[in-house]
This record gives sequence, C-alpha cells and structure tokens, in this order.
Amino acid sequence: MATIFHHFCKDRDAFINPCDTTEKIAGFPEVCITTFSEGIIKDFTKNNAAKIIANLYSANGAIPVYEIEYGNKKMGLFLSRVGAPACAAGLEEVIALGAKKIVQFGCCGILDQSRVGDKIIIPSSAVRDEGTSYHYISSSEEISADHALIDLTVKCLERHQIPYVVGKVWTTDAIYRETQAVITERKKQGCIAVEMECSASLAVAAFRGIPIIQFFYGADSLDAEQWEIRDLTDYGISYGDKYMAIALECGMAFSNFIS
Repeated sequence: MATIFHHFCKDRDAFINPCDTTEKIAGFPEVCITTFSEGIIKDFTKNNAAKIIANLYSANGAIPVYEIEYGNKKMGLFLSRVGAPACAAGLEEVIALGAKKIVQFGCCGILDQSRVGDKIIIPSSAVRDEGTSYHYISSSEEISADHALIDLTVKCLERHQIPYVVGKVWTTDAIYRETQAVITERKKQGCIAVEMECSASLAVAAFRGIPIIQFFYGADSLDAEQWEIRDLTDYGISYGDKYMAIALECGMAFSNFIS
C-alpha cells in the first residue's frame, strides 16, 4: 500500500488512457451535470427535453449521456455510479468526450446535525479515506475545493434564498465500516458529512485541469445515539426538482466562469 499512498506516480501517460476507450464528440456540451440518483435523472429526462448523445459502458451496463437545455444553454447530464473508482471512471470518460466543467451533486450522511440541519452542503475540503484519489494527486490527509467555485456556488444559493453550509466532508470507501470510533475522530477533524466520492472527484478534476462544483443534500444521520435512516432510501426523489434546479443554476453561472 505504500506504493499508492506515499509514492505517487507523476507519469501522465497511463497504460490505458480515457482517450483509448472514449472518442471525443464535436460540439459536446462544455458544462456537464451529474448526480448519483438514477431516479432524479429519469424524472428529469421524462419531463424535459433531453436527447442521448453518448453512452458510458461497463459490465454494469450502459449509462446514457444526455444533452439538455436550460436558459438557452446546452448542458450534459449523466449518472455517476456510486463509489470513488466507478465515479472517477465516469468523470474521466465524460471529460474525454469533451466536457470542460462539471457540476456534481448527491446525498450524504450527516455528522453534525446542529450545523447542517436541512441545508445544502458545499464541501470546502474532503478527508481522503478512499484509494482512488491517491492515483491522481500526491498523498495528503485532505483535498481542498477551489475557493472561487465555492464562492460561485454560494452566490447561486444566496440568489435563490436556499439555506446552505460550507464545511469539510469525509469521503470513505466503506459504508459498512463507519465505526463509532472513526465517526468520532472525523467529527473532531471538523467533518460535517460523510459520502463516498467527493475527494476522488476533486482529485480527478485537479489532475485533468477541469473545474468542478459539488454540493450535497443530507439523507441519513450519523449524529445520534443510533443511526437514523430518514429518507436515505428515497435517493433524493422527493426534492429532486429542487436539487436539479440548483445544479442547473450552478451550470448557468459556470458557463461564464474562467478558471
């Protein structure tokens, strides 16, 4: 494991590169929105104009990449698979297709109910408790989000009077190994939420030079004596329109962003 975590390979040319499996598409949308909720995407594409312009393939099946339009801006929309490795592969392939900016959102577990409440969570940084990010950037305990993109997201939420909180999140590969001792440790580090892809997504974006906006909505709570499942099994469907509206507004603001 020391090879992964302490001896980062800076060689940018891998044995298999995204361009070896994915062909760039002319006119591909500059801004792409992605979420982990299949239901949110199915609901949006059912009720709005959307056309499939590509597919992401794996043994799990094909994931359609849609072209949608919002505010006279064309954007991409696709499902990210759950878990850092699969999510990273999807990001790599969409970037290879031609995406230049990514808006990513999904649910998370709440670690600090008093700070989060029902607010949208904007990650300021993520604890790298997964393996994928160590293949993209040098070893460190945390990875930070771009301050300019945090500000852009904050302005979008404030413009629409949507409550939010900015804070550190914990990215882990193992949802069934979130022990009480580790949860306590992460809370002491200042983490307000836990999820599975944030740090890896930030690392992929940094490695490829692609700006990424991220936000989360709370699902279950780990900030109680016993686990509170709440609406975790809903996968965001109840408020899917709200979350997509936030993502679309961020995408619009992102269109004019110069990194």
